[in-house]
Amino acid sequence: MTRVEHDPLGEYVVPSDAYYGIQTARAVENFPISGLRAPADLITATVLIKKAAARANVELGRLEPRLGEAIMKSGDEIVGGTLRDQFIVDIYQAGAGTSHNMNVNEVLANRANELLGGSKGEYRFVHPNDHVNMGQSTNDVFPSATRVALLLGHGPLVEAARALAASLHGKAVDFASVLKVGRTHLQDAVPMTLGQEFSGYAACIDRGADDVVRAAEQLKEMNLGATAVGTGLNAGEEFSRRTVKYLSTSIDIEIVPASNRFRVTQSMGDVLAYSGAMRRLAIELGKVASDLRLLSMGPRAGLSEIALPPVQPGSSIMPGKVNPSVPEMVNQVCYQVVGCDTTVCMAAEAGQLELNVMMPVIAWNTLHASTILRNAMRTLTTRTVDGITADEERTRELLERSTALATALSPYIGYEKTAEIAKESVATGKPIRAIVLERNLIEADALDRILSVEAMTRPGIAGEKR
Repeated sequence: MTRVEHDPLGEYVVPSDAYYGIQTARAVENFPISGLRAPADLITATVLIKKAAARANVELGRLEPRLGEAIMKSGDEIVGGTLRDQFIVDIYQAGAGTSHNMNVNEVLANRANELLGGSKGEYRFVHPNDHVNMGQSTNDVFPSATRVALLLGHGPLVEAARALAASLHGKAVDFASVLKVGRTHLQDAVPMTLGQEFSGYAACIDRGADDVVRAAEQLKEMNLGATAVGTGLNAGEEFSRRTVKYLSTSIDIEIVPASNRFRVTQSMGDVLAYSGAMRRLAIELGKVASDLRLLSMGPRAGLSEIALPPVQPGSSIMPGKVNPSVPEMVNQVCYQVVGCDTTVCMAAEAGQLELNVMMPVIAWNTLHASTILRNAMRTLTTRTVDGITADEERTRELLERSTALATALSPYIGYEKTAEIAKESVATGKPIRAIVLERNLIEADALDRILSVEAMTRPGIAGEKR
């Protein structure tokens, strides 16, 4: 069953039971690209903008109250989860997101018409453009919806990062007395504790989350009411103020009208900054995941200083093999987040004159990055970090075999003599302590203080009397 609708280009056939209309149907035919649809938060954000605009228009006497109420009630239903299957436009679509905006306008209009006793497709009471889109343009709706959608996911993203950092910090406390050899350039370095290593991981994730928090502040400026190019034609200052106010209340996040609507209409720089902050967090996260894989490599022929919780068999051919599956997944997610950011960067640069028409691909990539980054951190926390254990015997064994312990001798006998001792230890297998005593370089009691591994993990000169 079908119905016929018309627009400025002519007539078009639409499924009779569809809540979307002619412009959505045209977009589906025009853009059979990826099969990917608008993220849920972007739909929610756009609907919330339409609700806020309808309320503002009713209060300003521009929209008949019963029509505005029908639009707002339709919006409530969609925010609550109904009609989500009616948002069918591919993410790769006409520039600026016009197809997405009209998809939302049409679904709201058709549902509002039903509520008022009309039929889908006739628009006898509520029209997608005249009423649902009143005082708006795609050029202010879509960038605002992108910002709101990112803000809706911001809290959960930061919470996931803080939870991971807290779990890593907990392991830092647990491993505070586990002595091990540090490594730089993948070679033995001076001693440290496993707790110190994990404290660095926790701080890296926290600092990445701090960047995301700061970048989110830039997203709170909305250009609603800017309409086509920023002038506010067909909207006005009071419409902008009220719409942003009601939108702020609906998402329980303090947002404000843009201080310069032309900037926010022209540029996606604020979204780019948020994407960049997520990229930084992903880089920090990827480093942690890679280190967990290195530290757990083995169990016999590698470092094997820590053990990760087994989550699944690691091989289809080698029985008993267990892989660091979750950190491997996390690394892949981090690569994807960096790829998303690269796309956002190129698309943000492509803005021209009064508008950036590449907004749809910017929105999808930033929202996709936020989602997978959040989920990856949650999974790493609960499926890996919370269950990490340390092998103290193994860390001590590797530490005692390392010639990097000789570094503590440098303040007493100099760099060159220390290097000779380390070289001899490697060549002969003799312990550092034995070589120093053979050469009568330092008395035994003082040497014991200097070569105290515990002392080497603290700031200062090892063995120095205090």
